[in-house]
Amino acid sequence: MSVFVLGFSVIHLVTLFSSCSLALNEDGLTLLEIKSTLNDSRNVLGNWLDTDESPCKWTGISCHPNDQRVSSINLPYMQLGGIISPSIGKLSRLQRLALHQNSLHGIIPNEITNCTELRAVYLRANYLQGGIPSDIGNLSHLTILDLSSNMLKGAIPSSIGRLTHLRHLNFSTNFFSGEIPDFGALSTFGNDSFIGNLDLCGRQVHKPCRTSMGFPAVLPHAASDEAAVPTKRSSHYIKGVLIGIMATMALTLAVLLAFLWICLLSKKERAAKKYTEVKKQVDQEASTKLITFHGDLPYPSCEIIEKLESLDEEDVVGSGGFGTVYRMVMNDCGTFAVKRIDRSREGSDQVFERELEILGSIKHINLVNLRGYCRLPMAKLLIYDYLAMGSLDDILHEHVQEQPLNWSARLSIALGSARGLAYLHHDCSPKIVHRDIKSSNILLDENLEPHVSDFGLAKLLVDEDAHVTTVVAGTFGYLAPEYLQSGRATEKSDVYSFGVLLLELVTGKRPTDPAFVKRGLNVVGWLNTLLRENRLDDVVDKRCKDADMETVEAILEIAARCTDANPDDRPTMSQVLQLLEQEVMSPCPSDFYESHSDYS
Repeated sequence: MSVFVLGFSVIHLVTLFSSCSLALNEDGLTLLEIKSTLNDSRNVLGNWLDTDESPCKWTGISCHPNDQRVSSINLPYMQLGGIISPSIGKLSRLQRLALHQNSLHGIIPNEITNCTELRAVYLRANYLQGGIPSDIGNLSHLTILDLSSNMLKGAIPSSIGRLTHLRHLNFSTNFFSGEIPDFGALSTFGNDSFIGNLDLCGRQVHKPCRTSMGFPAVLPHAASDEAAVPTKRSSHYIKGVLIGIMATMALTLAVLLAFLWICLLSKKERAAKKYTEVKKQVDQEASTKLITFHGDLPYPSCEIIEKLESLDEEDVVGSGGFGTVYRMVMNDCGTFAVKRIDRSREGSDQVFERELEILGSIKHINLVNLRGYCRLPMAKLLIYDYLAMGSLDDILHEHVQEQPLNWSARLSIALGSARGLAYLHHDCSPKIVHRDIKSSNILLDENLEPHVSDFGLAKLLVDEDAHVTTVVAGTFGYLAPEYLQSGRATEKSDVYSFGVLLLELVTGKRPTDPAFVKRGLNVVGWLNTLLRENRLDDVVDKRCKDADMETVEAILEIAARCTDANPDDRPTMSQVLQLLEQEVMSPCPSDFYESHSDYS
């Protein structure tokens, strides 16, 4: 009988041990807590099961190879709703959090600051509210922080200045307010990181901060501690006199400030009436019409029209498929680009202007702002932001004697261009097919941040049919085969053109370089030939000395998918953007740990 009991006990212990060994680990249980607060309408998290031993094979999850702790949550573009659970703070080994382009709401939980190994946080394009956790400066390893295109508000925490590894910061298109702290890491980012927050001020956004009375905020010099201590011999009489004088001065100052404040308010009211969101001013006698979008051109109409009428050949900075481009300098040295439309367009000006207003309403950090439109008796003019560095085509091909673009800059240009194009395809309503993606339509600012230009113009100026045009509005070498054959532009033909742009960044060659004549006629065929001959080293631009071959291969793989002959097999721009962010800008988790073992 005792043998039977002993045998039963052994079997029970083995069963118990097996059950324990198959139990989901702590990080897995935490992920299930996070899942419980998400609205997964597409069931993309269907394989997150509590019966698994480890979460490391779950959708969007990567783990550290040594201890099976969660290292990455990568779930962008999944149509996830709900909130980010405070349980996120339990994932103490988390290094990458990518939940962008979903429908998340609620706040960014302060518990996220417990994830002290975080290196990349992508939360853009959700509906997140509240402020940035004040302790975010505790994430000392953070290199990428993208919270753009949400509904966040409040002040920018000064603790971000302590993030010495921060290389990419994007708070654009939110409702942040107050002064941007100007120290540490925060002092290294410019206007592009904060654009679209109308109530922010500070050096980074070129907007001085003002006190509640409307005056520039200038702190008085503190009096010395010695002067602040009254002497023992001061009598009550002297104190009373001083208090009386100060009270009189304060009352006088208050009256004066109130008067100035009333004057300032009336001036602001007049300015508001003058610059409404879309203001139209018509000079009937001269047949001149000026439209500025969203108050983006705060100059008197007479000055704008005078500058436009005085543009001549000395102001020409380029020309494109739709017209000549001029540089216009205002009296205060504000500079804008003006495109003179060469093509006539039949139909009513009213419809044309209404479509332009739609284009003028589109705001994104990687798109060139359309500021306004002017119809002169002899010309139609579009007014854009002026970008001092010119186009990618200029830097890659024209200014060959100057400092060439390094590999990091090329990757940044590729990523920013993808963001702009993905915004046109997926976030605009109605969506916009560019039709003419090429290096000369990628303009660069002084920080080499890319801005896609000429979006919407192909359809606006060429396409008289609402659906299909028989006029191909693109540039040879960038055009998808099906677009050349049918004349029908789609998002997938834009993706093809973007793939060619990626190849241009890698090779440093134009799509129809003479060197391609014997090897495929264009850069796509040339590349395929070299890859078949296993000559990858000959693909990379010789001027780009710091190119990382592993990243080059990743870019070429993405480009190959974009330029697939079958448009159905090409990825969407949102997928292209995800690939660039995941495979290029942030190292793959497994590779990351091998090359950054000092962080483990």
